[in-house]
Amino acid sequence: MNIANFLTPERTTCNADAISKKRVLEFIADFISDQFDFIEADPLYHHLLERERLGSTGIGKGVAVPHCRLPGCTEITGALIKLETPVDFDSIDNSPVDLIFALVVPEEQDEEHLQTLAAIAELLQSEQVREGLRSCTSSDELYQRVVANR
Repeated sequence: MNIANFLTPERTTCNADAISKKRVLEFIADFISDQFDFIEADPLYHHLLERERLGSTGIGKGVAVPHCRLPGCTEITGALIKLETPVDFDSIDNSPVDLIFALVVPEEQDEEHLQTLAAIAELLQSEQVREGLRSCTSSDELYQRVVANR
């Protein structure tokens, strides 16, 4: 799976500032909606929050993969965020999160959604990949490093 198919440099940011899980989800909604005329921040935030209520998307080792299906979304859309300060995300290992790979998926793309989630989770299970992303000091470097790994 080629991450560059759903992640762009414009949707990659390094050292974002958020103080809580809720603020991270708000940041994601604003960040992604700023890139598209057909995605509005408020509905996206509520879909992300609704999915998070089903169970935390914090997959452990400081990583979260918040995701949701969104009416009106026409293609799988990703955002990669490295937080300046880790936040509590109710992760399965109780570790605070500083690496976030968010996904917004069209409602009808069930199989693609699952495949994309699995590929991202597999990539971010690598300690070498995580540490490489954490060492980045710019958004461009963060983007280049993640696409080089996939």
